[in-house]
Order: sequence, then C-alpha cells, then structure tokens
Amino acid sequence: MTFSVADVRRDFPILDTEVNGHPLAYLDSAATSQKPLAVLDAEREYYLHANAAVNRGAHTLAAAATDAFEDARATVARFVGAHDDELVWTSNATEGINLVAYALSNAATAPERYRSLALRPGDEIVVTELEHHANLIPWQQLAERTGAVLRYVPVDDDGALRLDLVETTITERARVVAVSHVSNVLGTVTPVETFVARAREVGAIVVLDACQSVPHLPVDLHALDVDFAVFSGHKMLAPTGIGALYGKREMLAALPPVTTGGSMITTVTMERAEFLPPPLRFEAGTQRVSQAIALAEAVRYLDALGMPAVADHSHTLGARLVDGLRSIEGVRVLGDQGGAPRIGLAAFEVDGIHAHDVGQFLDDLGIAVRVGHHCAQPLHRRLGLIASTRASSSVYTTDAEIDRFLEALSGVRGFFGVGA
Repeated sequence: MTFSVADVRRDFPILDTEVNGHPLAYLDSAATSQKPLAVLDAEREYYLHANAAVNRGAHTLAAAATDAFEDARATVARFVGAHDDELVWTSNATEGINLVAYALSNAATAPERYRSLALRPGDEIVVTELEHHANLIPWQQLAERTGAVLRYVPVDDDGALRLDLVETTITERARVVAVSHVSNVLGTVTPVETFVARAREVGAIVVLDACQSVPHLPVDLHALDVDFAVFSGHKMLAPTGIGALYGKREMLAALPPVTTGGSMITTVTMERAEFLPPPLRFEAGTQRVSQAIALAEAVRYLDALGMPAVADHSHTLGARLVDGLRSIEGVRVLGDQGGAPRIGLAAFEVDGIHAHDVGQFLDDLGIAVRVGHHCAQPLHRRLGLIASTRASSSVYTTDAEIDRFLEALSGVRGFFGVGA
C-alpha cells in the first residue's frame, strides 16, 4: 500500500518556500509538522461559520459548535483505538503528562473516592533513560511531592534500552511506569509490551508518550493496554495548541481534577463543588475548539493516506537516512542498532564539528534540521554528547530530499577543514 508523495506535497504550500536561494528541504517534522490546506481550511471554516462557546449555550450556533467539537473528539479517539469518553483535550502532550502527575499527587489529600492511585513515600516511579524531558521532569516533581522514588531503565552504549533490566527495575513497589513509544532522539520503537507486561505483574499503571508514534504508525491504545497516553496535534499535521490525553475509563474516573473552574462541574455552593465525570472533569474553562476540529481534519487526512502506508513511508525513509549517514566518514548515528524498528528520524554527530555549526551549514543550503539536545539531556549525556543534529521526516518528505541532505552533509567536514 502506497500513496503519492508528489500529490501530498501539493497540499502543503509552505514546501514551495525558498531558503537562501535553495528549495526548502524541511527535515524537522519531529519538532513540528507542516499543515495541509485541508487542516488550515477546517479551522478557518469553523471561525467563519460555526464559532460559539461549546458545552454552555442553548442557541443553534452553540449547539452546532458543540456537535463539531465532540465529533472531533470521537474522530481522534477512534484514530488511536479509544472510546470517545477516554479522550481529554489538552494544549499539548506536556500538559497531558503533567495532568496525570498532578492528579496522582492530589489524590493523597482528595476525597476517599480519588485515593486509589495515591502515591506514598517509598513507592516507585519508573521511566527510561530515553525520555523527553516532558516525560521525565513531571515524574521527578511527583517523586519530590510524594516521597516516591524515581528509578529508570538505562540504555547501553548504542542507545538500546536494557530490556534485560526491566524486571529488576520495575519492582513490587512500582506504582507508575512512564515510557516513550518512539524515541524523539533515536527514532527507535520501544517494545511497549515488555513494560506493560511487567507493570501488570506488579500492579503499576503505564503512561505512554506517543508523540512520535501516532503521526507515523498505526496506534491502538486498547491493544497496547496502557493506562494513559499522550500525543500532540502539531506533530501530526494539526495546529499548535492542541493535544490529547487518553485514559482508560476506570483510570480517568479514579483521578481527581487538577484545574478547576467553569464547564467541569455539576453543582457549586459557597462551600463546595461536585464535578462532572471524565473527560469534561479535566476540561475546565474555554476550550481549544478550532484546534480540536483541525486536529480531527488532520486525522482524516492521515486516514485517507492509510496509516499502514504512512508507516511504510516512514520506515523506508528511516532506513535510507540511516544507511546514508553510516556511509559518510566522520558521522556517528545515535542509536544505530542494526535492524531495530524505527521511524523516519535519526540523530547524529559529526566528528570535530559542533551540532549548531552543522545545522547552520545545512540551513545555508536550504535544509532544515534540528540541533541541540532535543529535550533529552540525560540521553545525550549517556552517549557522551552535549548536542546532536537530527533529521526527521513526514508524509511529504521525498527520497530526493533525503539524498540531497546526505550529499550536503558529506561536504560539511571539508567545509570546516576537519579531517583533511
């Protein structure tokens, strides 16, 4: 199953941009993707014809806006194999993870019905050494607030997770296991089932960072059997400012609210308030209506391409990218684990040249890549680096763009007079 990348590119006018007199080769989609016309039009059409406050008005326009908002929820939920009422709108994935972490923190002092997931001193939270800061710092903070202990599954010298240590790291004291589905630095796919199986043995909940998997792979959260998952719209062809938190029905029901105010209550007196069931319990205040509608349009766009075809495209570009990087003298691919499953993303270092200089050299040629630690300082430190350069793809990326990037990179050491 395939799709025409040439046809896809016609939906993204920004790809016709020139940078420094060169056609833009946008290889920074893991940071944020470009947006197709259909998505931009969906947001514009909402403001032109359906703009109103959702879940609070009795007039016709408010009802239409609410229907569109909830239809968007249903569309996005189905895309990741979830029920409508298991999807909470957030501003991004970071907010989703923090929502879970703060709810777990609040559980200890919440009414009795919310205390089943409360953490206590000596309980353990387990992450991996691969994690984006957004799936690390909230758990560090939760450990500090509750007296829990933060542990992690390390990686080896090649960046591969030490799966042989999962059982001993996730002990009987573990209450939370948080793991990324795809590394935002290495592009490698985590065997989530290994972590879920061990978490089930010890009674821990599993939180999945699916930011880099949902845009590129078919994802069924029910099949993965994780308790919570997060992803961001802007990485999957949708606007910024919209993301989602998935939670199993019983897990969301067990969490106390974190942000309180309008639209998430049933009854309020001067002394107390009663809260709506999920997902509205976690959606206080004015919501991101146009962005949610645009995210649903992005989902329909990806569905029309076919997620198996999207995954094939991503895998093919990933292999082309890594094979090409391996062939360039002085270039080290991070997480180069042979045939390990990966998406179209790779980070690398160039011997003797700082990542920022590599990025500037490529930008001068119209090639956009990411440089820095990619919000993963611990992983970079483990691999002996401060920063790296990352190239990443999406559905609009061509083989020719990968080849152009590789050809340009092959000249970077000569340009800087390194290794001559």
